[in-house]
Amino acid sequence: MNFDAITIRDIARELNLSVSTVSKALRDSYEISEKTKKLVLEYARENNYRPNPMAQSLKKGHSKSIGIVVSSIDNQFFSQVINGIESQAYSQGYNVIITQSHESYDLEVQNVNHLTQWAIDGLLISLSTETNNVEHLKKLQDQGLHIVFFDRISNVIDTHKVIVDNFKGAYDATRHLLDSGYRHIAHITSSATTSVTNERLAGYQQALSESGLAMDENYIKYCQQGALNLNEIEQAVDELLALAIKPDAIFTAWDRITTSTLSTLHKLDVKIPEEIALIGFTNTLLADILNPSLSSVHQPAFEIGRKATEMLLSLINSKRPVTEFETIILPTELLIRNSSVKPVL
Repeated sequence: MNFDAITIRDIARELNLSVSTVSKALRDSYEISEKTKKLVLEYARENNYRPNPMAQSLKKGHSKSIGIVVSSIDNQFFSQVINGIESQAYSQGYNVIITQSHESYDLEVQNVNHLTQWAIDGLLISLSTETNNVEHLKKLQDQGLHIVFFDRISNVIDTHKVIVDNFKGAYDATRHLLDSGYRHIAHITSSATTSVTNERLAGYQQALSESGLAMDENYIKYCQQGALNLNEIEQAVDELLALAIKPDAIFTAWDRITTSTLSTLHKLDVKIPEEIALIGFTNTLLADILNPSLSSVHQPAFEIGRKATEMLLSLINSKRPVTEFETIILPTELLIRNSSVKPVL
């Protein structure tokens, strides 16, 4: 059974009034008699009439809605980002429409096109791991759509961006492993095409270089779907364990990759950290109670979402064209727990 919301035209037809009269009565216009206002308001209340906010806002030239594209909302990082987006958007009277790319370029394009059909005022997007071409976004920006990137960004499009200090977060994690005595440190990351992957890889490499260690390509494993495919993680771990010199530590670069690597090592009965230490980017709320507790690089996900939304709304509400843009880089936090602490012999 479909729900058909009652419209102003329905009310006008039932009460034998003009659409204009009903509209004015609902707005409490002085042009309409009290008797007619009462008749219209009672009928509207009894039949559960609700104004169409989309139609109303479009008359004013804006929808009071913003679109969001993330890879997956069941990722703790992105769910926390969305909380930040919603807190800022709702406080300013904006609604949000959330879509998921599931790391697919085609689905990202489809989602963006769908969102624009809803006449959104602006778009917040974290690119999929498959996205190397952002022409679909450039075209929309050229047509006047306000876009702000967060987390995974593109340098092709000139706009506001909100990221974390990926280089330093990776450097700090790798430096911690090195300072703890680990020397064969592997790195499991996502698609080599994303900004996040390259920045974190650079931080990992810098820490090794400062310790006089060359980066071994055999220790670098790329997971093209960013851990949405668990088989990729399992294969990466299997290949690392099959090396002549197995890693004594693993640094993982993405949220889901970190927790999936921990799970995979447990399945293989690899003792953590006795056989292999583990540290990685993750915002999981369970890090403290996992076995062992999981060392992690924590990102200020809520603040990323809040700040990105603040910047998008500033573009939407600006009275003049904005030509100068800013990239906000927020700090990460290294949280040392049992998974990366070298056992005392």
